[in-house]
Amino acid sequence: MKMKKAGLLMVLCLALAVFGGCGKDSAKNPAEVSVVDTSAIEILETVWNTYGEDEKFPIGGGDSANIVMDVPGNFDVTNVEELDATLGFPATQAEAIDEAASMMHMMNANTFTGGAYHVKDAGQVTTVTDALKENIQNRQWMCGFPDTLVIMVVEDTYIVSFFGNAEIVETFKTKVTDCYGNSSVVVEESLNF
Repeated sequence: MKMKKAGLLMVLCLALAVFGGCGKDSAKNPAEVSVVDTSAIEILETVWNTYGEDEKFPIGGGDSANIVMDVPGNFDVTNVEELDATLGFPATQAEAIDEAASMMHMMNANTFTGGAYHVKDAGQVTTVTDALKENIQNRQWMCGFPDTLVIMVVEDTYIVSFFGNAEIVETFKTKVTDCYGNSSVVVEESLNF
């Protein structure tokens, strides 16, 4: 009888070892997202997916050739004019990035516009951030001014910039910080002069 119990216990242990990974939720805890499996679109999707239904607002994502509704979208980094016109990303820095993603309020881009960018060389992050800040500050705004601009660095090589209504921007900033514990705010200032 002891032999049967030992054999059964061994089979059970073996089964648990073999199938232990099955059925695991493959979704990562947002705080555990690492640079190895992060992308510009994943950053925006991760943050957006933390919004409750009562917090969400109508968004669109992507560039004009690849528009998606209700979710963030990938943005073609070779279309430097649209990067600048839509997201405020300076054409002079387009060579420094190799991927981008966007999400914008569907009613008015000045209510919320967000972009995430991967900088190819971590040593260029400060240069790109400074140029992005200056480019957004110097825009000619139509349909009113956004209240606040925030630029954050995530995982050392990703820049997330967003501007718009102060309350919406604050919520987004908090959610980025909650999702990516290694993020930092490098710019936060009023645009409503």
